[in-house]
Amino acid sequence: MRLLFCSLSICLTLALSQAAPHHHEAMEGEGHPENRPPRSPSGDSPNRCEGIDFDAITPDEKGITFFFKGEWLWRGFHGDSEPLNSSFKEMDDHHHLGHVDAAFRMHHEDNPNEHDHIFFFQDDKVFSYFNHTLETGFPKDIQELFPGIPTHLDAAVECPKGECVTESVIFFKGDEVYHFDLKTQAVKKRHWAHLPNCTAAYRWLERYYCFHGHQFTKFHPVTGSVVGNYPKDARSYFMRCPKFDHGSNDTDRERCSHVNLDAVTADDLGKAYAFRGQYYMRLDTQRDGWHAFPISNVWKEVGGDLDSVFSYEGKLYMIKGDQVYIYKTAAHYTLIEGYPKTLKEELGIEGPVDAAFVCGEYPIVHVIKGQNMLDIDLSATLARC
Repeated sequence: MRLLFCSLSICLTLALSQAAPHHHEAMEGEGHPENRPPRSPSGDSPNRCEGIDFDAITPDEKGITFFFKGEWLWRGFHGDSEPLNSSFKEMDDHHHLGHVDAAFRMHHEDNPNEHDHIFFFQDDKVFSYFNHTLETGFPKDIQELFPGIPTHLDAAVECPKGECVTESVIFFKGDEVYHFDLKTQAVKKRHWAHLPNCTAAYRWLERYYCFHGHQFTKFHPVTGSVVGNYPKDARSYFMRCPKFDHGSNDTDRERCSHVNLDAVTADDLGKAYAFRGQYYMRLDTQRDGWHAFPISNVWKEVGGDLDSVFSYEGKLYMIKGDQVYIYKTAAHYTLIEGYPKTLKEELGIEGPVDAAFVCGEYPIVHVIKGQNMLDIDLSATLARC
């Protein structure tokens, strides 16, 4: 038992030590591959902390997020601007336009020739980059790769299967939205008048953001619905700016604080979570950075302050006090009807507990209560749904 928890602690410590710093700080780039100095853009270098209406936002294949405005770009969530052609010179070589209309990182695992490539859009052209190198044959006409999608786009964002119905890309132009199915190339056009006109769109940790002015609005990628208090100022969330911050003094949100974790688990889809207080953090998204989100955003019935969490046969068990909540594991977690139930009713034990875990596919949950460990056969108590 001591070995198990020591191993877990060591693995978690190593993982957290490599995570992106607070405020989504990203890894710095390692320079650009060009062999000649880039052309200097005209005008003064902009300061994004003064409020920028971004043209495009996208992560690259390493998880570094790039922000674009005119002839300038920013690497990561802090730092000064640099010329656009310092990293993507071919766009300037071909068009000399000095801007990006839209950009996204492709998610298409069935097509390794496109998966994780960055696609940029300028007027009626599309560019494909990998490792900051323009792919052979590009730029191409937008209609050649994305038939039915208009030119002079405002924004674009990838939408993997499970978050959208199919592997898709969402394109924005004015208040019109185009869902492009990557497999069938079918296009569904929608009118999202309730959503501000997006000048940039960004998917981060399975969340979708529409940027407009120096503000952003989180939206559902299929319906476009907006839940919560939006818009919000991007400078408080997506960049490090003086006088703009959120939650920096909250030790529950700060992964490097000395506050203990309440629970750690991984579900059957490979999503790993750490829970502390009112917040949770995904542990399997290191490439794009880690961030603490309210538990109530995903598991609204629980709220927070969990005692233990474990996963078994497509279900997530969340224990709080003498109650157990069981959720179906899917793209979105759903509380099974009839829950929560008492621990006595579900597992035959009294709460509270200190920890609980299962090993692989074995139907035994090991429950820690003080100095004791109880082994409970889940096959005899498994919720039927």
